[in-house]
Order: sequence, then structure tokens, then C-alpha cells
Amino acid sequence: MSDAPAAEAPAPAPGKSKMLVIVLCSILAAGAAGGGVYFMTAKQSGEEHAAAEAAPAVKTPAIYSKFDPPFVVNFQNKGMMRFLQVSIEVMTRDQMTADLIKEHDPKLRNDLLMLLGGQTFETLSSREGKEQLRTQALKAVADVIAAEGGKAESVEQLYFTSFVMQ
Repeated sequence: MSDAPAAEAPAPAPGKSKMLVIVLCSILAAGAAGGGVYFMTAKQSGEEHAAAEAAPAVKTPAIYSKFDPPFVVNFQNKGMMRFLQVSIEVMTRDQMTADLIKEHDPKLRNDLLMLLGGQTFETLSSREGKEQLRTQALKAVADVIAAEGGKAESVEQLYFTSFVMQ
């Protein structure tokens, strides 16, 4: 064994080591920035994709069909003649159904007049009675649409836009 000191590698010049540190830091910073941009855009597109899958199909705008003129029916109540005037609108999102409602207006008006005329003053005086009538009228309209080649479920709602009893 020799007692000679081990030869040490010559130390790099101080200017070169500073330059090496600066270059390495620049590469590291650029990599971090690029990675951050990648993960942010990947996360956003993943969220958008998940939201697109989770969101139900966008509903088409509602189409309202109004029965004009308003319905006027009379009925007996304890020996007195009573009158009901009601304006009705039907909501659908299907243009074919809206066209069928217009085309079969006479049949729809007939069925609705028969339904309205069969009510009692006491029944229509309560909120529950009006809601029950609304449900029956919706079914009557849907039945006519189905009988004429449309889809009954495309008649979504029926609204009383005016309801006057005397």
C-alpha cells in the first residue's frame, strides 16, 4: 500500500458549475410548467367529458298550443245555473304533436267540453278538484293525440291559464 495521497479529480471551474446549475434549473422549470399545463388541460377535458356523459339530453324548447276561444260550460248547482269559463294551453316539445293539436282542435274541444260539463261546482271550488280536472283533461288530450297517430307521452302538460266560475 502506498501512502501517497489519492489523486483527486480536478474541480470544475467556478463559472462552469454556475452555468450548469442555471441550465438544469431552467430545464426543470420548463418541465414543471409543461407538466402543469398538461395536467390542467387533461383534468378539464376529463371533467367536460364526465359532465357530458352525466348530463341528460338537452330538452328542446317547449311549444304551447292554446285553445281559442276559451271554454264556456254551464252546469246545475242546487237549482241554480252556474257557469265555468276556462282557458287551456297544452305543452309539448314535439312539433308533430303541436300540429296534431291544431289539426284535431274540433275533436279535442268536444272531448274537453264534455269533461268540463260533467263537473260539479263543489268539486271545482277546491284546489284538489281543479288539479283532478287538469289531470283528466291532460289524459283526454293525450288519448286523442294517440288515436290520431301521435305519441301520447309527447303531451307533457296541460295548464289552466284562466279559470272563472260563477
